[in-house]
Amino acid sequence: MSKALLLLSFALSLNAADMGSLLFHGNCTTCHYELEDKSAPAMIKVRQRYRAAFGNKKEFVKYMSEWVSHPNAAASIMQDAVEKYGLMPELAFEKDVLQEIASYIYETDFRKTHEGHSLR
Repeated sequence: MSKALLLLSFALSLNAADMGSLLFHGNCTTCHYELEDKSAPAMIKVRQRYRAAFGNKKEFVKYMSEWVSHPNAAASIMQDAVEKYGLMPELAFEKDVLQEIASYIYETDFRKTHEGHSLR
């Protein structure tokens, strides 16, 4: 079996939450730690701010995925983070990948994913 076919089989076996988690952890956590501010705001803070700004998942996912596709300081709902860390760089992700990641962020309570673990 070719590597590409094996990878495709693996990806198809994942449910949506697993795929979102895989995409999030493989891409976003380089800068956005889940609970700690490092080189960018903690994802728990990003999630909280976006959920407060957008009344439902569809709006949350749409705005976040579009903004991450083309970051714009003037359109940021996290001006304090832009001032502290600078503007997020533009990333070359497909729209559906960004939507999957944004959906995962919307659905994930990052505090619960770390219950029972000691954090620095």
